[in-house]
Amino acid sequence: MAETSTVARPYAKAAFEYARDHKALEAWSDMLVKLGQVVAERDAQKLFASPKLTDERKVELVIELAEAKVDDAGRRFLETLAEKGRLTALGAIAEQFERLRAEHDKRVDVTVVTAFALDDKQQNKLAGALKKRLNREISITTQVDPKLIGGVILRAGDTVIDGSVRGRLNRLSEALTA
Repeated sequence: MAETSTVARPYAKAAFEYARDHKALEAWSDMLVKLGQVVAERDAQKLFASPKLTDERKVELVIELAEAKVDDAGRRFLETLAEKGRLTALGAIAEQFERLRAEHDKRVDVTVVTAFALDDKQQNKLAGALKKRLNREISITTQVDPKLIGGVILRAGDTVIDGSVRGRLNRLSEALTA
């Protein structure tokens, strides 16, 4: 897995810089996500691994299957990926592109897991507190997990804050058995 992300990094950076400089972040984001979803399919991976298909045909197929708007620069990007045998890395490229875009936009996606559903007022209050603390625009996705008993778990990128009752009980248990 680390190999794919390592391979994807320079391509994602190049795509991001192009899209940023040409004020096309939204279009490239949409295009890369759709293309990445296509190549993630097992059947598509087999198809793209076939030596019977030319690079040009692989590019045509991925665009056709994704039903994505691809401009000339996007097509050249895909042709470069195909030429280098990197079409299957499109999912990782899209993921890293989104990280770069979020950093550029000073935005962070936060997943909030709670024991009970949050209403809009609670979500807005939490988003406001996180925006102030992280100095970023916040996009919240909520999940309900009754096993937490109470409290919340926040996930923002690689950061996880476990303020759940279940998490506290687990930490207490570990401390007592140590």
